[in-house]
Amino acid sequence: MTILDEIVSRTRARLGGEAPPDRAAAERAARNRRSFALTEALKRESVNVIAEIKSASPSAGPIVENPDVEGIAAAYKEGGAAAISIVTEPDFFRGSRGWIERAARSSGLPVLMKDFIVDESQLIRGVAAGASAILLLASLLDATQIRDFIACLDEFSCDALVEVHDEAELARAVGGGARIIGVNNRNLRDFSVDLGASERLARQMPEGALRVAESGIKTRADVDRLRAAGFDAFLVGESLLRQNDRAAAVRQLVMAP
Repeated sequence: MTILDEIVSRTRARLGGEAPPDRAAAERAARNRRSFALTEALKRESVNVIAEIKSASPSAGPIVENPDVEGIAAAYKEGGAAAISIVTEPDFFRGSRGWIERAARSSGLPVLMKDFIVDESQLIRGVAAGASAILLLASLLDATQIRDFIACLDEFSCDALVEVHDEAELARAVGGGARIIGVNNRNLRDFSVDLGASERLARQMPEGALRVAESGIKTRADVDRLRAAGFDAFLVGESLLRQNDRAAAVRQLVMAP
């Protein structure tokens, strides 16, 4: 069993013990934020960094114990981030849906919820928690499920970022009607990283799709390399979280050298 299999198995078990999602709360949350805010943010004519908050990961171990979500989110905003990503998976990444509202309130930026989505109930809970966008993993979903989950999020004016790692997953994302496609340079099955994955898949993406490069991005040179491949945004987490001055770290990615 791979790490991804273990995470999904634990996720399904946890869902079996959760109360039904509060659709009315999701509808209220949707009315109280901008519609499709991530799409709007990533269309800016600039280097659009989605700066991530997470406590740990299976590959890196502990990163930030009990993160100061408000302080980190505010620093990311100060540095010029376009949006914030929150890893909410609790067992392997030590995250929480409760961080979404805290980051949104502190920064005023769109917040992407990153979790391992296998059921529509997770989408509704994410919207109710204040997410402007939710990550869908093409490694876990077929084209029909992707299309259905995007349709569910559309009801709440919430963006879907569909993440892929290879050609087969990209085909599922395109078949599911993905409008924002992220390429994870990290293989979720063995956690190896290769920026070439983004460059290779960018050439196969449909015209009009917003393109997000994810993982392994540490320097402005990495950003420039991926911008040249046609990417609109760059999701960066661990390399920012490990800095003492996170605002300056974001600024070094955003500002031209």
